[in-house]
Amino acid sequence: MPFVKKIKSGAYFSRFQVKYRRRREGKTDYYARKRLISQAKNKYNAPKYRLVVRFTNREVIVQIVYARIQGDFVLTAARSKELPRYGINHGLTNWTAAYATGLLCARRALTKLGLADKYEGQAEPDGTISLTEALDDEDAPRPFKCYLDVGLKRTSTGSRVFAALKGASDGGVYIPHNEKRFPGFDPEAKELDAEVLKKYIFGGHVAEYMESLEEEDDERFKKQFSTYLADGVGSEDIEEIFTNAYAAIREDPTFKPTEKTKDWKAESLKHKPKRLTLAERKARIAAKIEAFKTTAGAAVEAAEEEDEEEDEE
Repeated sequence: MPFVKKIKSGAYFSRFQVKYRRRREGKTDYYARKRLISQAKNKYNAPKYRLVVRFTNREVIVQIVYARIQGDFVLTAARSKELPRYGINHGLTNWTAAYATGLLCARRALTKLGLADKYEGQAEPDGTISLTEALDDEDAPRPFKCYLDVGLKRTSTGSRVFAALKGASDGGVYIPHNEKRFPGFDPEAKELDAEVLKKYIFGGHVAEYMESLEEEDDERFKKQFSTYLADGVGSEDIEEIFTNAYAAIREDPTFKPTEKTKDWKAESLKHKPKRLTLAERKARIAAKIEAFKTTAGAAVEAAEEEDEEEDEE
């Protein structure tokens, strides 16, 4: 058979499928993932941890994950929906909420690993960049290390991804990073304004926006911050709320499941058909056969009676 050149036309590409399903769906950046999970061969199967930060329309999710051949395993996780337990009831997707969620995840991981007392991080964040360093004692454990996994989110300056990174770093986890993508960084001077970053950490940007909106458009302010106003939270209360929340997170970062109004497992079992045993299935079939015979016999008798009536006529 002569050589036939394969023409990659529109028909070819309409049928072409790439190797991985999640790459096909545009859900995973495998170029980045390969480099995030590949471990040096002299580490002898030691897990390489990632700080996975993801955002939905309603919450921030921060996880510490490591990869195995079977798939990803989650060491610890935190969600911004847990923040009302610490006094943060509003704005659960903003920059400051992402910072608080990162801090919660970091303190939870260190508590689980028994490193919470040894690596406290920055108990009073001041907006400066300080990576977690190993202790001077040679016998002390090294700081817990992980790498930032941003997924498909754009890493533009001021992104909320770096808020979760900053929160986890201040929580005592060692994450290699620099100051270039935090709010307050001046690309021309190549310096970070620590005051601007501190303002974001304590929700100062939200308080400023509340004040400016109240002055410019009171009606829109009351509509946009209606839940804040319903709880009696003003722009002057924002910093105190987050300060108290960070202290409460450090005091007790452990996960506590919410109390369920119903036993949903029992509710779901109500609608699940019961699996029959072999004896029950056989009895059911026999009952159906018997019912068919009786109905068929009654139909035959009714037909015979009709025939007899017709003959008599």
